Amino acid sequence: MIPPAFEYTRPTSVDAAVRALAAAGDEAKVLAGGQSLLPLLRLRLAFPELVVDVGRIPGLRGVREDGGTLVVGAMTTHHDVIREPLVRRHAGLLAAATATVADPAVRHRGTLGGSLAHADPAGDLPAVLLALEGELIVVGPRGRRAIPARDFFVDYLQSALAPDELLVEVRIPKADGWGFRYEKFQRVAQAWAVVGVAALVRREDGHIAEARVGLTNMGPAPVRASAAEEALAGAGDARAVARAAQSAAVGTRPSQDLSASPEYRAHLARVLTRRAVLAAAGMG
Repeated sequence: MIPPAFEYTRPTSVDAAVRALAAAGDEAKVLAGGQSLLPLLRLRLAFPELVVDVGRIPGLRGVREDGGTLVVGAMTTHHDVIREPLVRRHAGLLAAATATVADPAVRHRGTLGGSLAHADPAGDLPAVLLALEGELIVVGPRGRRAIPARDFFVDYLQSALAPDELLVEVRIPKADGWGFRYEKFQRVAQAWAVVGVAALVRREDGHIAEARVGLTNMGPAPVRASAAEEALAGAGDARAVARAAQSAAVGTRPSQDLSASPEYRAHLARVLTRRAVLAAAGMG
C-alpha cells in the first residue's frame, strides 16, 4: 500500500530536529531506522504531516562508559548493540534479547532508540530496559531531561516522550555479576513475542539475593513482575523458583487477540519466568 503524502526534513543537529518537531506539534513523526514507522505509513495507520529523519545527526550512535553506566546512542542499530563488547560485558541481557529481534535485515536497520520510542508492549526491548532499570535521555525546547524506564512506557504505543522531544541516548547501569536470560514464545520465527520474559538474577551464598523480571506483551505497556520478584528473594533451588514463578502474572493485564487468550498469556508468563530465572541463576 502507498503511504499518505507528507513533508520530509533531514536535520543535521539535535537542535534542528527539535525545532522541526516543535513547529509541527502532534503532526510530526521521527524516522530513525524506519522498521516501526514505515510499516505504519504503508498500512495507513499513521498520518503525519511531517517526517523528521534523524539519520544524519552526528553523535547519536555508539556505546560508551560513564563510570558505572553504559551510554547507548539512540541511533545505535540492533546489530551494533549485539556486537558491542561493552554491552556484552556489562549489559548482557540487552545483547541477548536484541539478538532475538526480528531478522538480520531488521537488526541492521532498526535502532535501539526507535524500538523504545515506539513503545510497543510486544516489542522485546522495553521490558529488557525495565529489568535493567535504565533511563532514557530526551531533548526538547525546554532542554534535556532523564526519564526512568519505569515511567517512560505509558500505554499501548504511548510513551512519556513529548511530541516536541527527541530521544538521544539510553543510560543503563552496569549489571556486572548478575546472571541474565531472555525467554520468549512466538508463533513462528521472527514474529512478535506472544509473551517474553527478561530476567536478571544476583546470587549470594547459593541463594537468589535479588531478581528483576520484565514482562513483554502482558499488558498495554511492559511491566515488572513485582510479585514474582519478591517471592524469588531467598530462593535456593529449582522448586522454590517454580513456586515463585507462579505469581509472575499477578497484576498484569494481558490482551486477547488471534495469538493467545489472556489466560494462555498468564500461563506463558509463569512458565517462561521459571525457565528464565533458572537459567539466569545457573540452576537450570
